[in-house]
Amino acid sequence: MKKESRINFSIVVPVFNEEGSAATLYVMLTQVMRALGEPYEIVFVDDGSSDRTPAILADIHGADSCVRVVTLRRNFGQTPALKAGFDAARGEVIIAMDGDLQHDPTEIPSFIEKLDEGFDIVSGWRYERKDTWLTRRLPSRIANWAMAKLSGVPLHDFGTTFKAYRREIIQNLPLYGELHRFIPALAAWSGARITEIPVTNPPRQHGKSKYGLSRTFRVFLDLLSTKFWLDYSTKPMHFFGFFGVAATGAGILTGSLLLFQKVIARAVLASNATLTFATIALILAGGQMMCLGLVSEMLSRTYYESQKKPIYVTRARKGSDLRLELEQGTVVNFEEDNDHNSEHQALEYIRKRAV
Repeated sequence: MKKESRINFSIVVPVFNEEGSAATLYVMLTQVMRALGEPYEIVFVDDGSSDRTPAILADIHGADSCVRVVTLRRNFGQTPALKAGFDAARGEVIIAMDGDLQHDPTEIPSFIEKLDEGFDIVSGWRYERKDTWLTRRLPSRIANWAMAKLSGVPLHDFGTTFKAYRREIIQNLPLYGELHRFIPALAAWSGARITEIPVTNPPRQHGKSKYGLSRTFRVFLDLLSTKFWLDYSTKPMHFFGFFGVAATGAGILTGSLLLFQKVIARAVLASNATLTFATIALILAGGQMMCLGLVSEMLSRTYYESQKKPIYVTRARKGSDLRLELEQGTVVNFEEDNDHNSEHQALEYIRKRAV
């Protein structure tokens, strides 16, 4: 079997009805990547296009062995299309960009230079956007501000697809829904080092934008779910328990006030019916929140344990495998009856292993 040659860079480009820009983008990408002089591939993901995009991509693939095409059965959306491209990519560095020519391929070397400085993710920042102010730039600015505050990742532009990733970072991230905007936040949870560089935002030359003002509400909901997942996926009881204890405590206070005015003060400080209803509602709500927290805790443990998902991420490991040494009988058993002798043996063992 022929061994696949090592690929340094994978360019992932999701496209949907981009017949006017696909060929031009391919030419621009090829010029940039060949100038780098390192092995590369271009992965086009056809997200169920209904125009001539599939035929154009087929022609490009037939003419260039560096081009790969992944064709989805229908239009799944940008996040699934990106995930399909990430799964197909073979490069050590994966660079994602849109297929509408609003990302300039000549800026790819700048992303690679930043990765070489030790970063795991380099995100583009469209500091001078060419989109309409009311329907695109204003909602985007609000959403980016909220995402930066809630996620703790100080980026100016979460929404752009133009990003560079190390393979081990992006291919282990679970992506679904419309979570491609939150990749930096998800990666930051695992300790990824993230930075951003300013990029240009050329005006769209062909077709029309697939996004509008309606996506703002969906982005907000995704932001809440991502924030909850990052902070409480392994400890949901801390979230639900807080509200459960607060509601139960408030119910006890209203109940105490009701008891005080009925038995001790014998004066009506507040409506008995209102206090009774509030006490019952708050205590029931608190109990329900506590039960929801317990159920979520069991689901969380089932999720992590059944799929053997680690709750930590390692950057590197140094040292030999202790289990292997035990099997080979190379681990030294130090004497326990003499502390000084044990220390001497340990130092001698370390010295020999270091030689």
